[in-house]
Amino acid sequence: MDHAPVWLTHTLIYLAAAVLAVPLTRALGLSAVLGYLAAGIVIGPAGFGLVTDVQAILHFAELGVVLMLFLIGLELEPRRLWTMRRPIFGWGSAQVLGCTALLFAAGWLAGASWTLALVAALGLSLSSTAIALQVMNERNILGTPAGQAGFSILLFQDVAAIPILALVPLLGAHDAAASIPVSQRLLEALQIVATIAAIILGGRLLLRPVFRWIARSRTTEIFTAAALLLVVLSASLMLSVGLSMALGAFLAGVLLADSEYRRELETDLEPFKGLLLGLFFIAVGMSIDFAALRAAPGLVAALVIGLLAIKGALIWTLGGALRLARPDRTVFTLLLAQGGEFAFVVFQAATGARVIDAPTSSLLVGSVAISMLLGPLLLAAMDRWLMPRWSQPRRLPEISEPQDAPVIIAGFGRYGQIVARLLAAQGVASTLLDHDADMVEAARAFGSKVFYGDARRLDLLRIAGADKARVLVVAVDDEAQCLAIVDTAQAHFPHLQLVVRARDVTHWNKLRDRGVRHVQRELFESSLRSGMTVLQVLGMDEAEVAQQAGRFRTHNLALFEQMYPHYKDRARLIAVARQGREQFEQQMAQERADAERARLDPAAAPDPTGETDIRA
Repeated sequence: MDHAPVWLTHTLIYLAAAVLAVPLTRALGLSAVLGYLAAGIVIGPAGFGLVTDVQAILHFAELGVVLMLFLIGLELEPRRLWTMRRPIFGWGSAQVLGCTALLFAAGWLAGASWTLALVAALGLSLSSTAIALQVMNERNILGTPAGQAGFSILLFQDVAAIPILALVPLLGAHDAAASIPVSQRLLEALQIVATIAAIILGGRLLLRPVFRWIARSRTTEIFTAAALLLVVLSASLMLSVGLSMALGAFLAGVLLADSEYRRELETDLEPFKGLLLGLFFIAVGMSIDFAALRAAPGLVAALVIGLLAIKGALIWTLGGALRLARPDRTVFTLLLAQGGEFAFVVFQAATGARVIDAPTSSLLVGSVAISMLLGPLLLAAMDRWLMPRWSQPRRLPEISEPQDAPVIIAGFGRYGQIVARLLAAQGVASTLLDHDADMVEAARAFGSKVFYGDARRLDLLRIAGADKARVLVVAVDDEAQCLAIVDTAQAHFPHLQLVVRARDVTHWNKLRDRGVRHVQRELFESSLRSGMTVLQVLGMDEAEVAQQAGRFRTHNLALFEQMYPHYKDRARLIAVARQGREQFEQQMAQERADAERARLDPAAAPDPTGETDIRA
């Protein structure tokens, strides 16, 4: 039997390494980028040596970076850029230029050549967009001042990476340029300008008509192929004149940012970008020269500490200028102080252009990777040790005197608010409780008298008037908290009528196990109303829609009662659900057929009262 070709073996290794490493790092709360890097380290020369030809895969994997920059260009609509121009170009330029200047000065004073110091400073000034955005999403801080400032700076860094990548080859050609005639250098400059102009003007005039013509073929794979062709063509044009491929892809993306094909292009290219970018990070992990790192551990430690200290000091100062609170300012600093994935691209390009040598590139790449690993770990340490010391006790409105309203509402989120407003409109007083401090403060700002507290606490329910109240509405979002509140109320206030919000069928069944009769599934009625709207839009009479929806509601609730005794027996539960649904659909189909026959032959219509209509 013949051996498998090399490309197939390598593909198997790359995919297996990514599938194993990335979920592990995500489970640890770290970025997928670190998973790809770890996978590359394990399978590369420094690990098990499963792949040794790193440069060959790096050249192919650079397409991932090219596609990423094309998609970044697609996101930069002129109107969006204009709306965010001040934070992006103000704070963003201050961060990049300030960090570059400080890092350049540190490198130059340490004895590095000015070209090495400049390339290192430019690469190290960039932060990890992938890690920062992931952390901001996890912490739900994108909408906060710190999140908005961080997003603006990251967006500027993505844009700034383009001229940085375009500058690197020019630095590499600096020494050789002295021996080149002025006329030849002028010709090369004109070629660069002409190529950029051709991409911009040609894109403006040709791209939309071409994509419109391709879209008319209604062949999805050809549209995707055309998008890939555009990216590769623009990248190749830039490469032919000695500039970065990413610059061409970025320009092509910007030209299509406000076109009608933007969303479709993003959807088509996103899977290619993700896979190729992951492959690029794997290749970067394989290319890290651990021998160089082990040879100079002190230098690596100095690079990492210096990077975090210099960038952190400047970004902390920017946070002060933005008037961020100390906890937000710390998160803002740690998110942006680490190195970023674009640094790998910059140092790889610099090595190819012979601006820096391979050992120096390995030191810089290794330092960036370590800083990216330390960033999330420092954030976790901050949450554990610093945040409890910094958090100030919030003066929240607590229940100090017993309440005597007939209704208590536990949970003042989007569900509880509607219940409370309906009761208030009918003159029914209610005591409002919520355990989310931010929600309590926001509700108070809008004039709602909400008390802070956890309704699972027996003492809090007593002060809230549970001894005298008639109804307890449990509107909390968390299922476990909801069931705990129900258990406490049933054990100590058996006279209370419980009206409970259920998240799903499983939650509904658990409430029924506790004997709760008034249970409302949170999305059932709104989904039913949406279905009624669809039927009306399709032309069905409003009265008929209301009648059929009422019958569906009655059937659905009855079916739930039939399923409830069997919900712990999955096979029996599925059988009951299928039987009930099929019977209802058959009944409705029969009624539609009877109605159609009655429309065609009124004399054949069944008498709804069971009696014969004498007028027939």
